[in-house]
Amino acid sequence: MSTSCVFPLSTDEAFRLARLTGFDGVEVMVTADRATRRPELLRAATARWGLPVLSVHAPVLPVAHFAFGRDQVDKLRRSAGLARELGATTVVVHPPFVWQRSYAARFVDVVREIATETGVTLAVENMFPVRFGPAGFDPYRPGHDPSSLDVEAATLDFSHAAVAGRDALDLALALGPRLRHVHLTDGVVSSRPGGLHDQHRVPGRGTQPVAEVLTHLARSGWAGTVAAEVHTDGDEEARLGQLRRTLAFARRHLATAPASAASAPAPQTNSTVATTASGTVTAATPRPASTNRPHATSTPIDDKRECQSSVASEAHGVTRQPMLTPTSTATSRSGDPATGSRAR
Repeated sequence: MSTSCVFPLSTDEAFRLARLTGFDGVEVMVTADRATRRPELLRAATARWGLPVLSVHAPVLPVAHFAFGRDQVDKLRRSAGLARELGATTVVVHPPFVWQRSYAARFVDVVREIATETGVTLAVENMFPVRFGPAGFDPYRPGHDPSSLDVEAATLDFSHAAVAGRDALDLALALGPRLRHVHLTDGVVSSRPGGLHDQHRVPGRGTQPVAEVLTHLARSGWAGTVAAEVHTDGDEEARLGQLRRTLAFARRHLATAPASAASAPAPQTNSTVATTASGTVTAATPRPASTNRPHATSTPIDDKRECQSSVASEAHGVTRQPMLTPTSTATSRSGDPATGSRAR
């Protein structure tokens, strides 16, 4: 679960709610809150609530404008360093804004260099255009859609795809083996790209084919990660209810077995449930660079292959039976290096 799910509550509260909800791990959104940037404080939260940090979201929120300094490359490098120090495998990064010209010109190379230096997967997240009356404008450079960029790993966010007027299943297929991380949420698909606000609904409460994408990934032996990133509000019980529905949705659809195995005994499932302040996170298995270029197409579904899943905690090297924890979870799946995936 991502800590952003319960923002502006504290990081410690995010861990606590994730534990109560049944998530197995957390994705930390770096903000102005020092508890999101200090490895010793995050380790203390991990020890207190028994939930590892499975991924880190580099600072992007307006309230985190000066988190990790002002230099965008340094922000990204420090985010990757934080992830490595905590044993997290993935850093989620947004593409640069159009006014960040120097950073934008170097963005693809910088992402690749930092991933190589740190051994952490830097997954570029899909964003969306904005609309001013009848005119649409893409505020991101080199662009808001990672499927068109020469990056080796990407994050799929269902709500962002909805604002962009993009069908999430089409985007998942376009990303193919470069899809390494998923932000589990939902949104109403805009008929005018950029014409709606970013909603981050509980999955099933929007019009994106969220269930179909998760089922496709499960049947394909995908080995990436899934992190809940839904907007919650109300009192604690209301937030817990929204998080539990999100977690149940993920487990139900990521547990989908191949059609050819319908009559066979139920397979063992390998999955990691990770909790982040904003939702469920999963860690990705590194893929050869040759399979991560923009020309790569969809991950094929192998109906002869069993979809194996189990609940594993990567940060601690522990595999255990699925458990329910109050605030956030991540289910991880294992498959072959080219198409394997993990959801937390």
